[in-house]
Amino acid sequence: MTQQSAHSVIPASEYPQRWQRVQAAMAEYELDFLVAYADDRATFGPAHARWLANFPVHFEPVCILLSRHGDPVMLVGPESDQYALLVGQITDVRVLREFTHPNEDYPFSRIQSLKEVMAEMGHNTQSVGRVGLAGRGLIGSDVMAAWQAALPNLVWVDMEDSLCDIRSQKSPAEIEVIRHAYKIAEAGFQAAVDTIRPGVTERQVAAEIEAAMRRAGSEGTGIDTIVASGPNTRPILARSTFRPIAANDIVLLTIAPRYEGYHAAIGRVVMVGNPDPEIKRALDVAIQAQQECYRALRPGIEGRQVEAIGRQIVAAGNLGQYFLYSGVHSLGVIEFEAPIFGPSSPAVLKKDMIISIDIPMFNAPWGGLRIENGYLITTDGAEPLHDTPYQVQR
Repeated sequence: MTQQSAHSVIPASEYPQRWQRVQAAMAEYELDFLVAYADDRATFGPAHARWLANFPVHFEPVCILLSRHGDPVMLVGPESDQYALLVGQITDVRVLREFTHPNEDYPFSRIQSLKEVMAEMGHNTQSVGRVGLAGRGLIGSDVMAAWQAALPNLVWVDMEDSLCDIRSQKSPAEIEVIRHAYKIAEAGFQAAVDTIRPGVTERQVAAEIEAAMRRAGSEGTGIDTIVASGPNTRPILARSTFRPIAANDIVLLTIAPRYEGYHAAIGRVVMVGNPDPEIKRALDVAIQAQQECYRALRPGIEGRQVEAIGRQIVAAGNLGQYFLYSGVHSLGVIEFEAPIFGPSSPAVLKKDMIISIDIPMFNAPWGGLRIENGYLITTDGAEPLHDTPYQVQR
């Protein structure tokens, strides 16, 4: 058995099936082309390129150009073409003029504009009417302006939500990859528990988490590893600092490895010594909310019905003002991707979705906490994807 085959991966045969699913959506929206943009910005940037081509974007932006029939073309910057051919699942890779740098020269690259690529694919750009666009929020204004100036007659149709919806239900291979990502997250969590003690800094704990996850096969993280202690737990977001953990602190952990482009997410707090009793009470409420939301998960209902259960439990504990964001979201090639099931969302849970229930309490006088678990939606309920203890004392 080879090293690669010893681990869960997405088979190459799955990518043409994904292209066909997108092409079916293109036909529904009467699109002539789809342009799916990706870059290497943390969290959201690489999603479309990873899902459509298994391409881990690095340094330069890319986009996938897909017509109603046939295989896609990948458009990259001039330093990415050979890398894309080596690791990606799209065999037609072109260097896009709009992705070149004005101060760099690449005399041996064949550089084309988006308009030229479309024409070379056999399409009269004067007759192309509707082009779908995914990743619009990430595209720089200069690139978008260049496309619009070169193709002034096009109608650009936002397809971001549609592509997220297509990938919301996971294939068997995706499910196995995400299961493996949760095993990696559990290895990181155990490393944290083994390291946390008074005098150890947040960054030392984060280093042990990430080293353990790398050893277990992680290629990086979906969001930066969060290790926050004492007053640093209060905001929703945190970056690990040189603050030493103190006696009677809480330590907030959010562990989100990336494996084969997919993510897991585990959120916990670790009690050091004897923290404020109000923290312990808040943790009990958050655990109850997590467990009751899990029991309510099933296909066919609006996700906000599940999220409302968590909010009601937290509110009943007089902590509702600290539940600051949507507590149920999907997970896949983005650590928190659409659909997100907050109070205003009518999105419905479906079989084979991977769902993260995230019970937050932040901006509290005593600090903040997050209890986050991952689940697979099954035929009649949900399956937990990890078995991480809720109560951890150091």
